[in-house]
Formats: sequence, structure tokens, C-alpha cells
Amino acid sequence: MGGFRFDRLKILVVDDNQHMRKLVVAILQAFGVIQIYEAADGERAWKFFVDVNPDIILLDWQMTGMTGLEFVKTARTSPDSPNPFVAIIMLTGHTHIDHVRLARDSGANEFLAKPVSVKAILSRLTAVIEHPRQFIRTKTYFGPCRRRRPIDDYHGPERRNAADVALIDDTAGNRA
Repeated sequence: MGGFRFDRLKILVVDDNQHMRKLVVAILQAFGVIQIYEAADGERAWKFFVDVNPDIILLDWQMTGMTGLEFVKTARTSPDSPNPFVAIIMLTGHTHIDHVRLARDSGANEFLAKPVSVKAILSRLTAVIEHPRQFIRTKTYFGPCRRRRPIDDYHGPERRNAADVALIDDTAGNRA
């Protein structure tokens, strides 16, 4: 598994479906993760986020109360956020491309479709550990860079200018 010390990670699993939470927790335990925290809704997840400051959050999209998207946006932009750079993997059964874009645009680092598999969870954990994306701050967005690959030949009206965006490198902190 890449030589990672998963036993050093603190991971928060948030899902209103107890069976899904238990499945994800069992998979994480099989990887060697010891410090796993569980929450059934966004409000309880926020309390764990503030109290525990996890390294990674696996977060369900659709929950009563605070949704996964609302949680991500709050984690990224609230002055009360203990770590706006926390790695967030969004879990959902809604896999339409519009949902993927909404998760990305809210500030999620990765997207994982349900039903989850051991291989898929390992892939997303590896992605946030081995390939952390730079964070950007614009007038309307703060979170991981939404671009997966450089687009040097784009010259359209929405091309990013250096003056419009601040790249923030948090690769030194909060990683296994």
C-alpha cells in the first residue's frame, strides 16, 4: 500500500447511513487506520472537525441538516474552521457529472461514487496523500485547484490571471 503509515492518520467518516459508515470504517481499519471518528450528520461532524482536527474527511453528500456540500464550503471558508486545507473526499450515490462538478466547486479534494470498494477508497486516500493539489483563493472560491491537468493553450475570457488568484501551498502540512 505504498509504504504509507495509515496508523498515523486521523480520519473522520461522515454518513447518515450507519451501514455505509461501518463499511468505510472497516475498510480503513484494514488499511491500519487507528484513529477513526464517526458522525451521522454534518453538525456532529463539525464538532469532531473542531475538536479532533482530522487529516482526512470522508463525507457523504446527502444528509439531513447540514449537507456534505454545505460542510465542505463551511470548512473551507468559515473563520471558525480549524483547518481549511483538510483533505475532503466526497462520497455519494449521485454520480452525474453535474454532481461531480458541484462537489469540486464546493472545495472537495476528491469524489467517490457509492457503492464504495476497497480499491476506490485506497485510490482516493493515495491521491490526497501523494498528489495534494495546491489551494487557490479567488474572489468566489477557496479550495484545491480544480484543474486536474495544465491547460496552456486556453486563451478564453475566463482564463486565470496571476493577479486574480493566489496559489497557496499546503503540501508541507497535514499529510501522512
